[in-house]
Amino acid sequence: MRLLSVNVGRPMPVDYTDAPGGMTGIDKRPVTGPVQVSPVGPKGTAGGGVAGDAVCDRRFHGGSDRAVYAFAREDLDAWEQALGRTLANGAFGENLTTSGLDVTEALIGERWQVGSDLVVEVTAGRIPCRTFAGWVGEQGWMKRFIEVGRTGALLRVIAPGEIRAGDPITVVRRPDHDITAALLLRAATTERHLLPRTLAAAEWMESELLRVARTYTEKYGSRG
Repeated sequence: MRLLSVNVGRPMPVDYTDAPGGMTGIDKRPVTGPVQVSPVGPKGTAGGGVAGDAVCDRRFHGGSDRAVYAFAREDLDAWEQALGRTLANGAFGENLTTSGLDVTEALIGERWQVGSDLVVEVTAGRIPCRTFAGWVGEQGWMKRFIEVGRTGALLRVIAPGEIRAGDPITVVRRPDHDITAALLLRAATTERHLLPRTLAAAEWMESELLRVARTYTEKYGSRG
């Protein structure tokens, strides 16, 4: 398992986002040399954890539970076949493009060591937004992305470090539950009856999704 590329985005104006200022950093490109990845503050006040990467809409992106986004090259390859077009590393707005790691089926709370120092922890799968749909430019993209379920993984930074393309990735911890990034995506979108089940991963879950799961469970009970 290894890191194929570290990708960062610069702010650019687009007409398909509702972010304040009409700017997005979704156009992420691979960079050469070492890149520092660090913990950040709470959502709404902090950007992302990857040095040089723009987070333009802090209402929904960035912050400690969404500091880094990873996507598997294998899943990009599958989308290339489905869409009939080339997708470069970073094409889905991911900071880390990986190889040999089943990112979507990673457990919430699973920890990875990247390179010699960086340790990150899976908090959620990506829920597609209007900006992502506008960037990809495919009809019905949000629904299609959720149905396919190759969601990638949002990560918090446990231990900072410098990383670069080619670094090894090692899974250093897997929690004792079965809540994956893909399952949490389904629970938060099309299969909300699964939300009570996701509370098995409450200790590690992204804060907004945890709030949603707890609210649903309080209203409907553990069986949904």
